This record gives sequence, structure tokens and C-alpha cells, in this order.
Amino acid sequence: MSKKKNTAADITPPVTATPVVGRSFSFSQFNVQAVLLTIIGLIFYANSFNNEFAHDDGIVIVKNEYVYSGFAGIPDIMTKDAYDSYYKRLNAENQLSGGRYRPLSMVTFAVEQQLFGSNTLPIDSIARAYGVTGPEDKNIIHVMHIRHVVNVLLYILSVIVLLYFLRTVVFVEAPLLAFLTAFIFLIHPLHTEVVANAKSRDEIMSLLFICLTFIYAVRYHAGKKILTLIAALVCYFCALLSKEYGVTVLVLLPLIFYLFRKETLLKSLMATIPYLLVFVVYLGIRLSIVSMQSETDPQEILNNPYAFATGSQKIATEIASLLQYIKLLILPHPLSADYSYNQIPYKDFSHPLFWLSILVHLGLIAALFLTFRKRHVLCFALALYLLHLALVSNLIFNIGATLGERLIYHSSVGFAMAVAYGLYWLYKRIQPTATANAVLIGLLAVTTVLCGFKTIERNAEWKNDSTLWLKDVQTAPNSVLTNADAGACYLGMASQPKNATHKKEYYEKAIVYLNKAVSMHKEFSTGYLNLGVAYYGLGNIEKACENWLLLKKYFPSHPSLASMSSIVANYYVSSGWEHYGKIKKYPEAIAEFKKGLLMEPNNAELWYNIGGAYYS
Repeated sequence: MSKKKNTAADITPPVTATPVVGRSFSFSQFNVQAVLLTIIGLIFYANSFNNEFAHDDGIVIVKNEYVYSGFAGIPDIMTKDAYDSYYKRLNAENQLSGGRYRPLSMVTFAVEQQLFGSNTLPIDSIARAYGVTGPEDKNIIHVMHIRHVVNVLLYILSVIVLLYFLRTVVFVEAPLLAFLTAFIFLIHPLHTEVVANAKSRDEIMSLLFICLTFIYAVRYHAGKKILTLIAALVCYFCALLSKEYGVTVLVLLPLIFYLFRKETLLKSLMATIPYLLVFVVYLGIRLSIVSMQSETDPQEILNNPYAFATGSQKIATEIASLLQYIKLLILPHPLSADYSYNQIPYKDFSHPLFWLSILVHLGLIAALFLTFRKRHVLCFALALYLLHLALVSNLIFNIGATLGERLIYHSSVGFAMAVAYGLYWLYKRIQPTATANAVLIGLLAVTTVLCGFKTIERNAEWKNDSTLWLKDVQTAPNSVLTNADAGACYLGMASQPKNATHKKEYYEKAIVYLNKAVSMHKEFSTGYLNLGVAYYGLGNIEKACENWLLLKKYFPSHPSLASMSSIVANYYVSSGWEHYGKIKKYPEAIAEFKKGLLMEPNNAELWYNIGGAYYS
């Protein structure tokens, strides 16, 4: 009888786990693997413990009245849109399509605030938003340090739970393959945004509870214990409350039953009905809290990246942009917190990237169906990748961003499985065993060093808004947002007493970045607000007023307008009198007073002085 050759299908796990006989790996025990992953995770992310707040941390955490209310704010968190507090402070309507209902991570922020922080909401100031100064900010930073530690621990926990799921459900006969997948996922630098940005805890918790749902669902399928089913359903509800990605469980769970429990397709679908009921309950709650339709002006490019695109440009750019995710998964450099308008230019159907993306993704879909027919383990990897990719592709609904590193977090599990499968396939074919071990360990060692260097470096860039945006404006120089935030960083730096000698330099740098932002987005109200601040800091009140008038035009209800208007009105009252009124140049004084009325038309003092000048 001829000896059977190893094939790719040989490592597809059977229904029942059996011990592996023959070649084994030194770290084959779950406990050993879990400890190793924990140590590496801490080494990779320990330098994020001292991070402050950056990007959306300010909106979701630092300036969120519900989070700062601690336990008392939890009812509001559970019954309102995630950005409700932010838009209420701006006196604006929800500007994100479909709203954001992700209360579970925000509940943990409120708990941390109750236990470790104060319940006094920070003052909304440029200095505080772009560089923390002063003793009053120490408590904010102290609690943020705690939040970053919690993020890292939750990330490591989610990787260990992922490892357990892979070992007990997916790669039952190949613990090395399960470890390789979890290891690759753990060290991938693309995850720095999720871990080092406290706000992105929703991504971590979502994947954690999805994996727990899979584990308990398979246990219930095997043992039919009602408590196990309850645990699975509770975990699924928590996954949905963490982030909307939980909807993919309704496809992935029957796929697990079909691939790894060897059930028929009909029985696999029937076994998922309890989870469908949980989703219906969640959907009912969500629809009662947030609207599915956006109330945003469709021309607001920062919330609708394709607002300026034609129909064909929109579709072509969306599809072409999917290749960027594959590029970042393979080569995670350079990294950026923002890829919004106009960092990724619009494309049309003639662009080669559109057609390349079509070919690549049609190939992945074809591979999905082929492996499904064979009940091959790679079917699950492909499904994980493609399902979560579809949710963030903008093809189904507008997510408010062209793409984002955090958005590929769940899909990267499928990528890690595919890469691990390839490594394992290579490992199994190298002889002798000592050579195979040496090759595998060498590859992992080199990859770990490279990924560790990139991850640790990127964690430091996420320290606060200044470190983040002054770096990322170089990586994404054509983004409205990176330029606007870099300009705001320089405004914050100029306002700090310790930088008094560089104040003029910082204001001028702010103006350069902010002018670039408003040149790309003509109706960018925040850009005009900050440009006015910069010019006012330089003593150029004419230019300050010019930009604040544009702010008034595009965002007439902006909460900062009142203080800006008062500044301008008071200046022109003083200027009109000191420069012209005192020396009886009344027509010039009247012209000066009228400049103030452009910003504050109901200012009584300006009208009084105009009347006096006319009388004189």
C-alpha cells in the first residue's frame, strides 16, 4: 500500500478531538501558550499605559457628561446615542449616518470615572484638547492612564479567549495552528489604534464577546445544558451592545456548526434561531434610541466622504479602497489615525486599482464558496474576513469614513488564520523536525521584532493629540482632518505659558495647516473658528473677524460664536474710539464700529457709539 501524502485538507479538524501523535511543538499546552501571549502583549503595549487622550477620546470620554457622572450616568449611556453629549454641547443635530449605539464600553468608562476620577466635567478649551497643562488636569490624565491599562488587559484577554476558541472549536487537532493564529493577531501593528486609543475599547469588547458567544454556543450544542445556552445568549447580547459587528454572528455561528460540528446546513441554521431572537430584541432597542437615517447635510464631507463624488466615483473608490486594507494587513506602514477626504482621491471605473480590487475580492468570494463545499477550515477564515469587511466597506451603508485601521480589527482574525495556515502548511512539509522548528521559530522571531518595533513606536505617537496629529499630518498630508487637527495642536501649544517665546511661530504654523484644511473643504466651520483664534493671537483682528464671519455663515449655532462675537465687538468699540473718535475722525470711527456689527449686530454699545459719532 502506498503511503498517503499530506494535503491541505488533512488539518481540517474532525468532529471529535483526538490527541496529536508524532510531531509536537514545545508550547502545545494552552496554559503555556496563554502565558506567552500575555507576556508578549504586555511588552508590546506597556508603553501605552502613560498615554493621555487623543482623537475621539475627547468626544466619547473626556468631554462626555454621562461618563463624568459615573454610575449616575449609566442610564443615559444605555438610552442615548454614543455622541449625544457631544452634539448637545455643540447645539447640533446628530451628523453620523445611522447613529452610534455602543453603550457597553462607555459604561466601563463611567465605572472607571466613578472609582478613580471626579464628576466635574472638564472645561472645553483648545489648550486642554491639544496638550494637557496645569494641576487641574492631573485627575483627567490619571484616569486616562487607568483606562489604557484596562484596554491592554482586555486586549490580551480577548486574544487568550480567541486562542481557546480556536483550540477547542476550529483547530482541535492542531494546537500549534491555533497558537500561530492568536500570536499573529496579537503582534499585528495595525491593532495599535484599537489598543492605544481608549475610545476603541468597543472594538476589543466586541470581538471578546463574539468569541465567548462561539465558545458557549458550541458547548451548548454538544451538551444541551440550559445554563450554557443562557451564557451564550448573554455574551451575544453584550457583543451587540459593544458594537454592531455582532450581526455577523448570525452567519458565522451556523457556519461553525456546519464546518466544525458536521451538522447539515438546515440544522445549523435552526440552531442559530435563539441568537436571531436576541438580535431582534437588540434591534428593537437600538431603533428606539437612535435613528437609522442621518439628519446631516449631505454635503458635510467629514461625515460623508463621498459627498462630492459622482455615483460612479463613489462605487469605484469604495471598491478600490478595499485593497488598502489588504496592503495594511500585509505591510502595516505607515499608519495613520485618519484617511478621510481628500487623503484617498476619488477614482472612476477606468482606474486600475478598481479592477484589481474587483479581481482580488471576487477571487476571495470564489474561494469562500469552494472551501464551503469542501467544509474546509479556510472557509471560516474567509467568512470572518469578508463579512466584517462588508460592514465597513461603505457599500452597504455610509459609515462616515473612507477607511480606518480600527475598522479592519475583526477581519484581521481571518487574515491571521490564513497566514497561520500557510505557515503551518510549510512547517508540516519541512524535514527533519529540528529544521522545521528552527525555520518556524526564526520566522516568528524576526516578525516579532519588526512588529514590536512598529507597535511600540506607534503607541508613543498615540500619547495625546499633539503627538498623534503632528505625526499623522506627515503620513496623511492631504486629509482635511489631519491638517485641521495639526493646526489645532499648534494653537494649543501657543496658548501654553511655557511656550511664550514660540507663540508667534506656533500661531503661524497653525495658520498654514488650517488654511490648507479650509482650502480643501470650503465649508469647514471648525477650521474657520481656529483660523480666527490664530489670527487673533497674532493681533490681526481683521483676519480673525473674516474667519469668524465664515464660521457664523456655515455654523450659525456654534457655541463658541458668542464669545468670539463679544471679543470682536469689544475690539471695534475700543478701536473706533481710540484710533478715530478721540481725534474727531467720525466717519472713520463709524466704519470701525460697523465692522463690529458684522459679528454682533445686536451689540448695544456699538450702536450707541455709532449714534454718538453721527451726532458729533
